[in-house]
Amino acid sequence: MTEAIELTETKELAKSRATAEAKTAADTAGPIEAAESTQAAGQTVTPVLLVLGDSLSAAYGLPLDQGWVNLLQARIDERALPYRVVNAAISGDTIAGGLSRLPALLADHQPEIVLIELGANDGLRGFPPSKIEDDLVTLVEQAQAADAQVVLIGLRLPPNYGPAYTKRFQRLFANAAERTGVALVPRLLAGVADDLALMQADGLHPTAEAQPMILETVWPLLAPLLISTD
Repeated sequence: MTEAIELTETKELAKSRATAEAKTAADTAGPIEAAESTQAAGQTVTPVLLVLGDSLSAAYGLPLDQGWVNLLQARIDERALPYRVVNAAISGDTIAGGLSRLPALLADHQPEIVLIELGANDGLRGFPPSKIEDDLVTLVEQAQAADAQVVLIGLRLPPNYGPAYTKRFQRLFANAAERTGVALVPRLLAGVADDLALMQADGLHPTAEAQPMILETVWPLLAPLLISTD
């Protein structure tokens, strides 16, 4: 009789211990389980629009809030589009820099849309246009492999680089866009670079007054993606 009582008590203790362990495991669920729980609860994460660029997107020489990328976020908010802009532009960056930075940016932010504005510094350094084009294609394909939609932004060089080189440089953006099937903004500084009043003293970077114009140049190619992925 005593052994029967002790056996019953042991079973009850084991059951109690198993219940406690199960509760502890639930309370300390790992990141994957936590993520699944969040999704199950119906919570959503604001999709990201990533801007990978150089000084033209980093508001060089200006307060950051006056740059066209910040104006883009303001327009997105005004139109109640559910996107958060991450500005990953760095002054002086090249395509090689973008290639080294993009994998971590894709992993950290998981963007739905990537704007690529790189290549000007490659051209200013006289890199071969064919090399710049191939590197841009690789950059676009990295973003596409992460299921991001891509908009490629075309750039121009000052005329002092000579007509042959500047024409080849100008064409490479269209070539890269065609090879990868992405949307192309033909010229970021259209209507800006040819007006000295809209350029800073260095002749390379646009003024604050030019930033809304730059946004208007980018917006028609970007807006359909914002709406279609909404």
